[in-house]
Amino acid sequence: MLIRALDQTQHLIDTTGSDDLDRPTPCPEYDVNTLLGHLLTIVGRIDLALNGGNALDVPHITTGVDDVPAEWKQRRTALDETLAADGVLVRLCKLPWATLPGAAAIAAYTTELTMHSWDLAKTTDRLEQLDERLATYCLPLVRQFVPADQRGGPVPFGPVVPVANDASPYDQLAGWQGRQP
Repeated sequence: MLIRALDQTQHLIDTTGSDDLDRPTPCPEYDVNTLLGHLLTIVGRIDLALNGGNALDVPHITTGVDDVPAEWKQRRTALDETLAADGVLVRLCKLPWATLPGAAAIAAYTTELTMHSWDLAKTTDRLEQLDERLATYCLPLVRQFVPADQRGGPVPFGPVVPVANDASPYDQLAGWQGRQP
């Protein structure tokens, strides 16, 4: 699922126009340009954490990049090599919120990439390009590991936004993570 999330994110990055960069996103602190910088951070953090480094050594938002798609592809290539390494699923990873085995870190970052892909697709009117299987996979994970009642501070999500039980998996995922679908 991480590979699907990376592919989806890469497609959205590759097809985001320069005229979109100043648009606000569902994340109140990000416009598209800032979100792209955060996505670069995420792919760098995944690679660093899976290689035994501290994910917090990568800044929250990567800035000063002239060609985001090229930088993403470079970081993605490094991450793909890391993912192919023996033992990556059991290697302990220091993440911003916990130290976890590689498999758990991969699942957590899959949810982050999937949600931020939704943010980018929503902002740029491309929700139909999202892989619904990712949201279906991520939804039970975030419901289990992102508490509904402890939001703000170290849990960087707004209050749960109620959505209908029959809403799409992405709408349910967005609502759970404090975004208005």
